[in-house]
Amino acid sequence: MKRMKPLIALFSFLFVVVLLIPTVLVVPFNDRETGNLAEELRERGAAQSAKATENGPDVEVAVYRSKERRIEQIPLEQYVVGVVAAEMPAEFEIEALKAQALTARTYIVKQLLNDQPISIPKGANVTDTVMHQVYYSNDELKRLWGSDYKWKIKKVTEAVEATRGQILTYSNQPIEASFFSTSNGFTENSEAYWENEFPYLKSVASPWDEQSPKFYHRKVMPVAEFERKLGIHLPKDGSVGVILSRTPGKRVNMVEINGKKIKGREVREKLGLTSTDFSWVRKGDEIIITTKGYGHGVGMSQYGANFMAKQGKTYDQIVKYYYRGVEISSATAFLNQLTVKK
Repeated sequence: MKRMKPLIALFSFLFVVVLLIPTVLVVPFNDRETGNLAEELRERGAAQSAKATENGPDVEVAVYRSKERRIEQIPLEQYVVGVVAAEMPAEFEIEALKAQALTARTYIVKQLLNDQPISIPKGANVTDTVMHQVYYSNDELKRLWGSDYKWKIKKVTEAVEATRGQILTYSNQPIEASFFSTSNGFTENSEAYWENEFPYLKSVASPWDEQSPKFYHRKVMPVAEFERKLGIHLPKDGSVGVILSRTPGKRVNMVEINGKKIKGREVREKLGLTSTDFSWVRKGDEIIITTKGYGHGVGMSQYGANFMAKQGKTYDQIVKYYYRGVEISSATAFLNQLTVKK
């Protein structure tokens, strides 16, 4: 029995050691792994929080797809990509595309804040047409661009990402970010084309536009059609009309045709002209109309922006040239207003 006691004691000691060794080995490693995991989760959460703060809240745009006659909910930045791709050639300089991204994002943020959709189905914020901003989905762009899709969508997406969360403001409010294709050498005062006057939409020189393929346009129209569309009768002496006044942007403000006064914008719209900077001449039974520029002329000239970019101007320089006195601001505070409304 005396021999058994030491053996029992030895076995008891070994048993305790066997139980303790795993605990001694595992606890320090578990503490370290748990600590690392916790730290990793904290870092990940901080990064996600920072990213959310930078980009603003997630906002979707309710776009009425005119061809399918349905409303589609599209994430805001994805919507901006589709607008830039539709509204400006992907071949344009990257800085011009960035400027276009700013106008597109500013327009939709202001539209969402105003929440006053005109002539669109209930529940939609905008259409995908020129009534608001033209928008193409990825599938539409694939069909449109074909084999060029990959490089074009990459370039447009890069331009949008480079300006993510940025909009144009004046007096801390989103601006009316109007744009058009090609000027006649000058942009136009907003009140010269529309009723409202905006201090940042003033005429500036845009001499680069003369290089645009859309700078000149010629239209030939039968005299009878000309008279019918304008609701006038041309004088017997072979003359067409007299320009009474021009706008600050050197476009036609008012003409007089055989005693009738007509606004330049009305002439453009009724005759389907590319610009309100027009001249005309009668040759026999036809009216030959020559226009300079393409579009209403208010805001940013797209071709002007592209030529500025080619000269080394950055997107912020471009937008601040065409929109006088504006700032590039974060859209976050405005997007937060939208989430509060919901």
